[in-house]
Amino acid sequence: QVQLVESGGGLVQAAGSLRLSCAASGRTFSAYAMGWFRQVPGKERELVASIDWSGITKYYADSVKGRFTISRDNTKKTVYLQMNSLKPEDTAVYYCALGRGLQPSQGYDYWGQGTQVTVSS
Repeated sequence: QVQLVESGGGLVQAAGSLRLSCAASGRTFSAYAMGWFRQVPGKERELVASIDWSGITKYYADSVKGRFTISRDNTKKTVYLQMNSLKPEDTAVYYCALGRGLQPSQGYDYWGQGTQVTVSS
């Protein structure tokens, strides 16, 4: 069993920054890909960024390229999402997930409870 706990969400003004963290426990964290997803009411959950087990290969949605950075520390079993130049349209509940690859089609099996990010204009 895997437990994922996100933290770092909150309210920020447009152009500001936040860093999300996701701490994992209960399984071999370093063997799996990790992803950050977000969801707003009435819309499907979307992949924002993902990172492979080594931390070398990363994926970013076009909407966040150049503004968000995903990273991981396998010794701490933690994945991070540094979010800069935030926009009101980044407002969402952000979830971290543990999976088998960089893309949702490869399967994300474990999810955190989510953390709210609100960007005011």
